[in-house]
Amino acid sequence: MDKVQKHTTLIKTEAKRLGFLSCGISKAGFLEQEAPRLEKWLDDSMHGEMQYMENHFDKRLDPTKLVPGAKSVISFLLNYFPKETQKENTFKVSKYAYGTDYHFVIKHKLKSLLNFIREEIGEVHGRAFVDSAPVLDKAWATKSGLGWMGKHSNLLTKEVGSFYFIAELIVDLELEYDSAVTDHCGTCTACIDACPTEAIVEPYVVDGSKCISYLTIELKNEIPSEFQGKMEDWIFGCDVCQDVCPWNRFSKPHREPLFDPHPELLSMTKNDWEEITEDVFKRIFKKSAVKRTKFAGLKRNIDFLGK
Repeated sequence: MDKVQKHTTLIKTEAKRLGFLSCGISKAGFLEQEAPRLEKWLDDSMHGEMQYMENHFDKRLDPTKLVPGAKSVISFLLNYFPKETQKENTFKVSKYAYGTDYHFVIKHKLKSLLNFIREEIGEVHGRAFVDSAPVLDKAWATKSGLGWMGKHSNLLTKEVGSFYFIAELIVDLELEYDSAVTDHCGTCTACIDACPTEAIVEPYVVDGSKCISYLTIELKNEIPSEFQGKMEDWIFGCDVCQDVCPWNRFSKPHREPLFDPHPELLSMTKNDWEEITEDVFKRIFKKSAVKRTKFAGLKRNIDFLGK
């Protein structure tokens, strides 16, 4: 086994030990196919008020601008599908936000992995990315064979569906590169048909400014009245396009204790949500991604549904 193969096996084995679902590797370079798609998406204002999407256009498309001398983009999937979900007929929180904020959980794992790489292989320069820097996660995961881009624009994998987080290590280490898998959406349009706000404007294209996740999390102003009656009780994020996807029949519960929900979350009724105080909010969502909306933002979402 040559050095490149040995390093690749070492990294993939350790990633599995750290609890990642899978790990795929791509050659670091300019994302030629993504460039026109991203440009058109921005030109059509599908990013709504997410101004940050307009920044660092070059860095989004070229990892060597984020890590000088980068040779490999190592992509990881981490399952978050829960054992139990919220009760029926309540205000809904996206499954990914049930437990501890994934940024902390994954960053910790990636730092451990980077330290492991340095101990085992030597001086390797690299950076860990978890959805918080200008990196096109799904494009890299697709390139490295971890799945294909579904019509809802989420990454899909035959064995496990789509309820997972994507993260990367970009390193200046040469490794064995994986190849992309084929698209298995076929003629299915379940996600397009089910989207409550018709945000999936055509297969593989989501108008972010119409997406319930955007409206409940990213949008800082009032939710436009045109979405009245279309939010289907979602107050933080939305899982509709994933819930209806046939590939998610294969989702299995995660094994990450930090992703387990706060016990109070699953039993909350609509009435509990409507009467939530800032103290309760801070207690239940102390370490959760739900904190992103702040108490006022969550109240806005609840009040909008109650109108």
